[in-house]
Amino acid sequence: MTMDDTPRRSPSRVHQWLELAETVLGNASDRMDAINIFPVPDGDTGSNLYGTVRAARAAVAEETTEDVGALMSLAGRAALDQARGNSGTLLAVMLIGMSEPLTGHERLAAPTLASALERAQTSCWAALSDPQEGTMLTVLAAAARAASEHAAGLRGQPDDQVMSRRELGAALDAIVGAAWQAVVQTEGQLPALTAAHVVDAGGMGLLLVLDSLRATVMGTSIDPGLLDGLHGFSASDPHIHEGLDSPVGYELMCSISLDPLTAATLRFELNDMGDSVIMSPVGTSGEESGEPNAPVRWRLHVHVDDHAAAEALVRKAGEPENLVITSLQDPETAG
Repeated sequence: MTMDDTPRRSPSRVHQWLELAETVLGNASDRMDAINIFPVPDGDTGSNLYGTVRAARAAVAEETTEDVGALMSLAGRAALDQARGNSGTLLAVMLIGMSEPLTGHERLAAPTLASALERAQTSCWAALSDPQEGTMLTVLAAAARAASEHAAGLRGQPDDQVMSRRELGAALDAIVGAAWQAVVQTEGQLPALTAAHVVDAGGMGLLLVLDSLRATVMGTSIDPGLLDGLHGFSASDPHIHEGLDSPVGYELMCSISLDPLTAATLRFELNDMGDSVIMSPVGTSGEESGEPNAPVRWRLHVHVDDHAAAEALVRKAGEPENLVITSLQDPETAG
């Protein structure tokens, strides 16, 4: 057998999921961009989610391990290191959070999925300095709650039923249904969305990611009518964000290695300087490695008026990598 004749290993389910999510988000990115008005109307949520999932998918494309948690951790950390915007950063944090209870498992089941979504919810809320209802967080919370309720209903049932593909499918149906309802409700949870008569763009993107997981696990297609009726999704709807004034300011993102005290101090100082602060560890924490004061690699995101002052603050704490500064008024302009 020649090298060219060597059979290729089938891609992992994690890779299949992320590949499908990448395709679906790519197809819907324009509509998500069109209704992206929170936290700022910069029209890039769909593009940011697509780029982040693309990085996650690429990270596991050639991996051969069957460990679901290990694959999701690898995908999430690669995505976080290259994450774009609020939405992309939170999606990457979600993947990392989900990976922790799944490490060591070679297949997904309803109870482990519930644990994964619960951990993801906790991680995402912890990463944000000022978490808001009516966003991706609300949709993730609804999904986690639906998964936990389904898992609770399986207590006392035979193990073969609890761990069955049928129950996993039922759990995913409940998760996607709850996420859809949560997306609908975002319109009434944030004044900006209520005034514009649209749902949250990031929540819509997360709904597509969750439905991609359902379709991958169950071997079905994405629900073609999933987004029907969501305000702002119709192709005939205008690009809402174009009619709104974007604040004068900048988005700063980077990766940086910091010890716990320096990280906490930097988060506090960035909260005083700007908003939309997200800080999440990319690598293993010091406590996990047995060295609680050891430096940890972080992914940092913040919106500020004075990007030079923010950059100086970051550089005082450590040496940033992959530093990107983008105008909130013109997301195409990066420095």
